[in-house]
Amino acid sequence: MLRRWGNERVASLQAPRVNRGCAADSLPADGRLRLLSFNIQVGNSTERFRHYLTRGWQHVLPHNGRSGNLQRIGELLGDYDLVALQEADGGSLRTGYVNQVEHLAQLGSFPYWYQQLNRNLGHLAQHSNGVLSRLQPTLLEDHPLPGPPGRGAILLRFGEGEDALAVVMMHLSLGARTRTRQLAYIRELIGGYRHQVLMGDMNTHANDLLENSPLRDLGLLAPQVEATFPSWRPQRCLDHILLSPGLTLERVRVLPQPISDHLPVAVEIRLPDFLTGAMPPMLREETPAEPSS
Repeated sequence: MLRRWGNERVASLQAPRVNRGCAADSLPADGRLRLLSFNIQVGNSTERFRHYLTRGWQHVLPHNGRSGNLQRIGELLGDYDLVALQEADGGSLRTGYVNQVEHLAQLGSFPYWYQQLNRNLGHLAQHSNGVLSRLQPTLLEDHPLPGPPGRGAILLRFGEGEDALAVVMMHLSLGARTRTRQLAYIRELIGGYRHQVLMGDMNTHANDLLENSPLRDLGLLAPQVEATFPSWRPQRCLDHILLSPGLTLERVRVLPQPISDHLPVAVEIRLPDFLTGAMPPMLREETPAEPSS
């Protein structure tokens, strides 16, 4: 067990789950990596602000439209190598006891996936973040974030040593003071890495993250400037993929896919030549152990 942020939070070492029906990929020869971050709102669609009230029951009970929405999301994810999911459900009454992270890994043919349970309401809800990956991480850490329970971050490392790539996937709090504490925690997590990617629903604008937060000394780039929320009439840029300067941006898009109340953010990057050599090989016959419960 790793202790961070004093004794306030405990981070656990984990192994990704293995989807044995899929073969792992090696990094493309040109070193390109396709990233996507998506707050999927438990597979619920929202098309007007009034739907938060009129469709609020869908956050508690199962409904027919959810499976179709997940199918659409799964088809979308198939084009990406590494995916951060927020507001997924780990398998409860409202989803028909379907673990949405695992289900989307199967739909998108991802060999590796991990579900981070952040708020356990038993049979009613299993509020979670998720990661889907075509590359095998060399390290995975599960980090509950400071503040009221229910927010978390997942740290993935690809490769070893100073040339490793650190990726943190997160869902930050709405409150500015709590969010600052959470970003300070994340700043500590990635301080030892030269190559960094931060992905997720950060609930604030890029200027706040890069200029007025504990991340401000890292020199991170925020290539995406289009609004992501609300999906039916985007006005606020809350979802981000932040990059360290040594990673070359090839493409950035906010996808016009109003499946959730957030739009997904997609970034394609090219890794430095020396970093591609440190990335993990294809899956061998031995597979990682299942994570402890």
